[in-house]
Amino acid sequence: MSYIEKMFNSMIDKLSNEETWITIGESFLKIIAILILTSILIRIGKLAIRNIFKVRTPSRLRISERREATLLKLLENMLTYVVFFVAAIMTLSVLTIDVKALLAGAGIVGLAVGFGAQSLVKDIITGFFIIFEDQFSVGDYIRVDQFEGTVEEIGLRTTKIKNWTGEVHILPNGSIMQVTNFSLNNSIAFVDISIAYEGDINKAEKVLQDLFEKLPEKYEDMVKQPEILGVQNLAASDVVLRVVSETLPMRHFYIARQLRKEIKLCLDEHGIEIPFPRLVMYTRNEEGPAQDKSKLNSEG
Repeated sequence: MSYIEKMFNSMIDKLSNEETWITIGESFLKIIAILILTSILIRIGKLAIRNIFKVRTPSRLRISERREATLLKLLENMLTYVVFFVAAIMTLSVLTIDVKALLAGAGIVGLAVGFGAQSLVKDIITGFFIIFEDQFSVGDYIRVDQFEGTVEEIGLRTTKIKNWTGEVHILPNGSIMQVTNFSLNNSIAFVDISIAYEGDINKAEKVLQDLFEKLPEKYEDMVKQPEILGVQNLAASDVVLRVVSETLPMRHFYIARQLRKEIKLCLDEHGIEIPFPRLVMYTRNEEGPAQDKSKLNSEG
């Protein structure tokens, strides 16, 4: 009898054995139970993590909310990875695969790959310290080198930044050397106002001061009442006054636009002129002197 026939007969004997089918059925049921349990554990774990963040002590500090949004997503991802890894190990055990030998081999392969993937290790370590030190969080407006925008996602390996035109920049964490975070502290909006030299500066300041007292009630993004710093510049045709206003983080562009509108309407209402460029033209009449000279020559 050939080797193929022996193998074929052995396979038939195993398939016709009742215990073999019982073992296969038990393994199949165990794998289904593992998958169901994995799904349940992930849902319960995510729900527990969210509830933990919900029952935190209320705080008005925005940095707490920023950090929560980042840590919540990171913990959910870590929970998913850990549960799936354990489920994979249990499934391999059910299939009578030697897990210890597999893990030992994976450890050796991982060590070899680690030496060749130093940049990946650098990205993960840098990402860990970005989250641990709270350098920036999801929702912050930051600048990294030439990239500037809102942080969409922070992972252990990459960070996603979305700029105001919609492009998403994906940066390896290891390449992030310097970060400018615009969302940690309040912003400052400043506006320069031009007043004509003929205008009354004291009157303009008084009118603007009365206006600024009403603005914080109208605009919630204003943290404090706008303030007139004084004369910023003496230009060729106008006197420049500078106004500053403290705003919520990254709301200074909006408040600056609204300040210009409110100031323009207020100055127009009180008859205070905002100068505009003026051009004076002088014409030179060269025919006159030439005619006079010809008359003198004819009379002479």
